[in-house]
Amino acid sequence: MKNILVPSLLTLSLLSVAGVAQAQAAESTLSFNAGVVSDYRYRGISQSRLEPAVQGGVDYADKSGFYVGAWGSSIKWIQDTGASFPAAGGTPGVKGTMELDIYGGYKWAVGSVAYDVGVLRYEYARNNLQIVEGYVNANTTEVYGAATYGVFTAKYSHSLTNVFGNLNSKNSYYLDLSAAFDMGNGFTLTPHIGRQMINNGPAYSYNDYALTLAKDLGNGLSASLMAVGTNAGKDQYTLVNKYNGKDALVVGLKYTF
Repeated sequence: MKNILVPSLLTLSLLSVAGVAQAQAAESTLSFNAGVVSDYRYRGISQSRLEPAVQGGVDYADKSGFYVGAWGSSIKWIQDTGASFPAAGGTPGVKGTMELDIYGGYKWAVGSVAYDVGVLRYEYARNNLQIVEGYVNANTTEVYGAATYGVFTAKYSHSLTNVFGNLNSKNSYYLDLSAAFDMGNGFTLTPHIGRQMINNGPAYSYNDYALTLAKDLGNGLSASLMAVGTNAGKDQYTLVNKYNGKDALVVGLKYTF
C-alpha cells in the first residue's frame, strides 16, 4: 500500500507579545544553530527511521518584522520509500538523504495578539522519488499563518504543491495547536497537538501529539526531552518494517550562536 510520510521541517518560533502595536525586534539579528536528535520527528512521523539525525540552520530577523532562514537535517524516509514500494523488491536507485527548508515571512502584533505569515520550501537535495510508482518529486512548498495570544499559539499550513511526493495531494493542510509554559530555572514545557490532512488520501490523515521539556543550559546550549506519538495507521506509515508513527521519547541537544 502506498505510504504517505510527512517530512520534516523546523518548527518556526512565534513572538508572544502583549499590548504592543507591532512585534518588532529591537535590533536586527543573525544567528546560527547546530544540533543532534535521537530521532527526527516531523508532525509526529519519524524522518530518520527512528534513528539519530544531525541538524543545523541560520536565521536572520530584521527589526522591521521580516525574517528569512534556512534549516537542514539528515533524513532516511525517501530512500526507505524506494526500498519499500512496490512491495516486490522496492525501486532501486532512489536518492534523497538531506532535507533543506528555506523560509521567509513577516511578524507583527495588534494589541495582545502576535501574528506570523510566511512561505516555506522543503527541498530534498537530488531526490528522485518520482521514479517510485505512484509518487512524484518530494520537494514541497507551503504557506502558513499563525496567531499567538499569551502562551497559546495556533498555526495553519497549506500546501501549494503535491505534499512530500504524494501524488494528487496539492492543498493538503496541517493544523498545529501548542502552548509554551515558562517553568522557571531555564525550563520550558510545550504541549502540542496537530492534525495532518492529506488531500485525496483520507486513509493517511492522522493526529499527532507531543509534550516537550526544554532546558536552557546557558552559553547558547539547550537540551530537550520530547514524548511524541500519533494515531497514524501502521499500514500507511511503515517503511522497511519500521512503524514511523510509534510513541517514543526523543532527546535533543542544540547550540545557538
